[in-house]
Amino acid sequence: MSAPLLLLDGASMWFRSFYGVPSSITAPDGRPVNAVRGFLDSLALVITRQRPGRLVVCLDLDWRPQFRVDAIPSYKAHRVEQENPDGEPDVEEVPDELSPQVEMIEDILDAFGICTGGAAGFEADDVIGTLAARERRDPVVVVSGDRDLLQVVGDDPVSVRVLYLGRGLTNATLLGPREVAERFDLPAERAGAAYAELALLRGDPSDGLPGVPGIGEKTAATLLAQHGSLAGILNAVEDPKSSLSKGVRAKLRKAADYVEAAGPVVRVALDAPVKLSTPTDALPLAAAHPRRVADLAKRYGVGSSIARLQKALDALPG
Repeated sequence: MSAPLLLLDGASMWFRSFYGVPSSITAPDGRPVNAVRGFLDSLALVITRQRPGRLVVCLDLDWRPQFRVDAIPSYKAHRVEQENPDGEPDVEEVPDELSPQVEMIEDILDAFGICTGGAAGFEADDVIGTLAARERRDPVVVVSGDRDLLQVVGDDPVSVRVLYLGRGLTNATLLGPREVAERFDLPAERAGAAYAELALLRGDPSDGLPGVPGIGEKTAATLLAQHGSLAGILNAVEDPKSSLSKGVRAKLRKAADYVEAAGPVVRVALDAPVKLSTPTDALPLAAAHPRRVADLAKRYGVGSSIARLQKALDALPG
């Protein structure tokens, strides 16, 4: 099997690093670098375990895209830092000590020549979904702590798996269609698509998605197992001879507007206009700009983490 393409959910990883590594870790000038160190150490560990030939760190160029807000106004509304004047983009509430560290991480990735990818007006999830859907050659491994990305798992035309970081990188679980189907009691033949439909029906408070009132995860999974898909469920709602109970039928009818609007909100885009920071997503085996990497390592006080990253790259086949 060829070396995989790794698609890393950048924000998911550096948020986890920020909260998982002590804030007492600082640069020589006193600035916190806990997220920087944690991210680089995680990157080194993922490279060592997965041995990729290609890698893209996927970025949120728009954490709350307008097309999703237009469809579901509550989408991520609780994460907005403050009310903004008309015409200005919403600002996500991010810890003051994290934002500058994201810039440090991006500087280090650029100095190494490690590819980043983003799409104007889209989230990192959409970048991941698009790059995974485009791939025709190598197996894909998505690295994220966001359950929403379980919808991208598949076997055709290439294997797409999610290395799910829900319990941290040390206990990360590699999930494919079979594992997603088993874990959530979903139809195995369309586990990824069914997971997106499950998420739509049950909702997600962390994203401001209300879901269908009275339809929790277990009920949603049962409905999908019985009717095969969301379309099958909706057909059953209108079929007086279907096995749907009167109560479930009423709940789905009452939430019809939400169900119709939520599709493009919950499903990741597969056609986002992704732009890569480097001409190729091939993972470099040595830093593109070694002097700059050395300068950044010294300035940020993360020399040991950069050394671990380089050691992981050195172990890859040339």
